[in-house]
Amino acid sequence: MTESIRFLMCSPDHYDVDYVINPWMEGNIHKSSFDKAREQWQNLYHLIKDHAIVDLVTPAKGWPDMVFTANAGLVLDKTVVLSRFYHKERQGEEPYFKTWFESQGFTVHELPKDLPFEGAGDALFDREGRYLWAGYGFRSELDSHPLIAEWLDIEVLSLRLMDERFYHLDTCFCPLKGGYLMYYPPAFDSYSNRLIEMRIPPEKRIIVEEPDAINFACNTVNINQMVIMNKASENLKARIEEAGFTVLETSLTEFLKAGGAAKCLTLRVTEPVIVDRHAVVKVESHTVLMEGHLLDAGLINRALDLVVEGGGSFKVLNFNLGEQRQSTSKAEIKISAPSHEVMEEIISQLIDIGVVSLEDDQRDARLQPVEQDGVGPDDFYVSTIYPTEVRVDGQWLTVQHQRMDGAIAISETPNGLVAQCKILRDLKVGERVVVDVVGLRTIRKTESREARNAPQEFSFMSAGVSSERRVELIVEQVAWELRQIRDRGGKVVVTAGPVVIHTGGAQHLSHLIREGYVQALLGGNAIAVHDMEQSIMGTSLGVDMKQGIAVKGGHRHHLKVINSVRRYGSIATAVENGLVKSGVMYECVKNNIPFSLAGSIRDDGPLPDTQMDLIKAQEDYAELLQGADMILMLSSMLHSIGVGNMTPSGVKMVCVDINPAVVTKLSDRGSVESIGVVTDVGLFLSLLVNQLDKLTSRYGVVQVG
Repeated sequence: MTESIRFLMCSPDHYDVDYVINPWMEGNIHKSSFDKAREQWQNLYHLIKDHAIVDLVTPAKGWPDMVFTANAGLVLDKTVVLSRFYHKERQGEEPYFKTWFESQGFTVHELPKDLPFEGAGDALFDREGRYLWAGYGFRSELDSHPLIAEWLDIEVLSLRLMDERFYHLDTCFCPLKGGYLMYYPPAFDSYSNRLIEMRIPPEKRIIVEEPDAINFACNTVNINQMVIMNKASENLKARIEEAGFTVLETSLTEFLKAGGAAKCLTLRVTEPVIVDRHAVVKVESHTVLMEGHLLDAGLINRALDLVVEGGGSFKVLNFNLGEQRQSTSKAEIKISAPSHEVMEEIISQLIDIGVVSLEDDQRDARLQPVEQDGVGPDDFYVSTIYPTEVRVDGQWLTVQHQRMDGAIAISETPNGLVAQCKILRDLKVGERVVVDVVGLRTIRKTESREARNAPQEFSFMSAGVSSERRVELIVEQVAWELRQIRDRGGKVVVTAGPVVIHTGGAQHLSHLIREGYVQALLGGNAIAVHDMEQSIMGTSLGVDMKQGIAVKGGHRHHLKVINSVRRYGSIATAVENGLVKSGVMYECVKNNIPFSLAGSIRDDGPLPDTQMDLIKAQEDYAELLQGADMILMLSSMLHSIGVGNMTPSGVKMVCVDINPAVVTKLSDRGSVESIGVVTDVGLFLSLLVNQLDKLTSRYGVVQVG
């Protein structure tokens, strides 16, 4: 017997599965055998008692899970942090455990009643006593960790649990003597796994596979070089023994029905204090403000989901619900994260939906100088599509040239400080770049309830991907919006790929250009080549567009077209000289519609108008996108993604492609004014032109411009 090691246990006099508070309990209500449970508990009790001292707490009727003493509290030396149970089904255990600890001379700390923490089920000392692993996500809140660190004067490492089967840390994580760790990595998020790997060297990590994990192999009692568990595979036992431990198995199947095993049934009440180790906790907290129609617009749910999905936790401090139909609501929310890195990522996403950090609202943004042209600081803030303001020298500056995936550069001008989005290559020495997420906010328009609910002839569809909605309905909405933009002298930019030509859409896109619905065209070498191939030779990729059959020698047609246009020196000259007599490029030239063709490594020729300097092509695209009201993205994934990154929020976007993956990628940018349509682009354009013709016949001809 090891005299210095003591455990607390509770006999299963009142044990049963009376309710469901974890997945293991489902289907096991009142299916546990009392006699078998008592026998299994006695076997574990005597096995531990042969190697350590076991104290008993008196079981209380009506609290069947009191047998799982691991959740009584967390003990270090003569100090205990008493558990605050998450579920009401266990909260009645707290006073019984408190009485026992006080009777044994422990100093008892109690967390606030609304701050769950489930003791040594969610907090495990590494066996050298150097630090504490603390879990959160299902039963314990992250905000409990700073208090634990303070009360126990110990470093706390926070681990986020992701799999509801492993709802407590001790179900999937077991520190062993000598700095070893037995654990099931899929139970944790990526940040937690990185943290584990940083602290535990590879040779001391014992990875548990799922079959052993669901037998609660990690729910193990470790006494020096001995481990006591429910069950382990031969492979796992061999690896544990290679690390110098002896494995003792004892069946605990009756307790698995309630979601517990050996470790859950015990609480180690002798944990040594190492005097040169003191409180350290990386948990970071911020208070943020949300304002708007938080409930009916779903903003509050979206924000809280972002916090949880990002690895943080939250507490709503104040929520003032708007009293009138037009009133906005306000919410103050405390957000906690296990590290600054995780907090920064969460806050950056919340900034995107208009959340303001109250603690940072009176702080200037953090700036670092550009030390090399075209290179930003390591921790630069990555911009989004949403209108952004940055606080510099006490004043909020509106960020110019808003776009996605840029840096925010601050520069001195004769008119004062200027903030603007810049892609990395355009950064210059002398500018300062925003780093971190302090002193940033996005400006989101608070739409009135009437505006959201007011009937319109057609309202532009909210963000989403449509494969099941009637394409005709979407076409009606897009046509109506195109008509409105044209009539008020607005700007529509089309990004198109060669599929537009191959699917017979060239005549319809040409019609849109001719009728004044398109103000700029963006694409690559291919769309122009195959459009002019159809105009000159009646084929696209060598296929006769009228008969739908391959033409002998047709695979050479596009090269002949490229050669002919190159002889003229430009597409415009080829059109003016009669080589190209119809089609998309013809209409662009004849109607003075600017276009930009961005080249790639696969381009044949290329055409003389194709910009093979990628940087110059990006600049040309950005220039033509200025002032756009709507962008039609027609079956060109790469060009459309580039356009999407250059486009600020507020610009309506329609992405059409037969491939749902392409549409999802392009529509999933966070803009509430975008729609993805999964359909044949030629069919879409045909329906669009027909619908526009119907609108014209209904309202009469409208003068353009």
